[in-house]
Order: sequence, then structure tokens, then C-alpha cells
Amino acid sequence: MNYGNIKKYDIANGEGVRVTLFVSGCTNHCFNCFQPETWDFDYGQPFTNETMRELLEALRPDYIQGLTLLGGDPFELSNQEGLIELLREVKKQYPEKDIWSYTGFILDQDLLDGGRRHGPYTDEMLSYIDVLVDGPFIQDKKNISLKFRGSENQRVIDLKKSLKKQEVILYLD
Repeated sequence: MNYGNIKKYDIANGEGVRVTLFVSGCTNHCFNCFQPETWDFDYGQPFTNETMRELLEALRPDYIQGLTLLGGDPFELSNQEGLIELLREVKKQYPEKDIWSYTGFILDQDLLDGGRRHGPYTDEMLSYIDVLVDGPFIQDKKNISLKFRGSENQRVIDLKKSLKKQEVILYLD
């Protein structure tokens, strides 16, 4: 897995001050995507053990609320395989920190069992994520007044509650 960027003090991609990892690779290719360079799975640099140590160290301060995964798309199958160890370590070392993830895929169509982006790591990955922002960016539904999303079709989902109740429960309307 490759990544394009790490932000150690991000306040735009989730609540509070966050550490954000922008992974490389996305097959959704949304029209007017804000980062089309990240569609390429070879963009950026390789995600290594050193990269993971850097992220874990950046999460250490008390004022950091959590980790956010962006892309590209974290739920591309090869990215899931690359991210699972990071998510395990974050939850092990920082159980009080929350994890947000953005995806152009749709939770109840693509990520759950039987979906086109459900693979060997998907269920475990979903179990670590607190808030999932799902759905492709759609230019015709763009709305800059929305919190934590770019278009009206995207949902900010309370993933823990949704998985427990087996239905989509929104974190934000």
C-alpha cells in the first residue's frame, strides 16, 4: 500500500484535532474529486513499519482526538490489507481515541458481507472504525455547508451503533 500524505494536526476531517492518513488508490474516480492524484495505487510513497510508528507517535498527545483515514479510498481491497495492522495497533495503544474513515463505497451495498468491497479484512476493519463517511462525491449534489462531507448523498454514520443494530444509524444528519 502507498500513501500520499499524513497530516498530524487536522481539524477538517472529523471532530477535534486528528491525525489523518491519505492512502493511495481509488477505483471510484468521482467527477471533480478533490484529490484525483490519489486514484493511482502507486502514488506517493510506500506505507512501511516506520510510517506506522510515525502515525502511532503522532497520536500520542492527549489533545489528539483520533485517527482519520482518507484517500484514495481506504476500502479498496489492497488498502484494507495494508491498513488492518495500523488499526489494530491504534486500538491497542489508544483505545480512548476514535477512528473515522471516508470511503466512496456505500456501507450497506459495498462493504458488508456480499458487497463488492467486502474482503477478508473488511469486518475487522469496520469493527475498529467509530464514524464512517460513505458514498461517492457527486458534483450535482455538492453542498459546502455540510459538515465533514462534500455532497448531500454522503452519509456520516455512527458505525458502532449501525453494526450493533444491523441498520444504518447516522452520526450527523
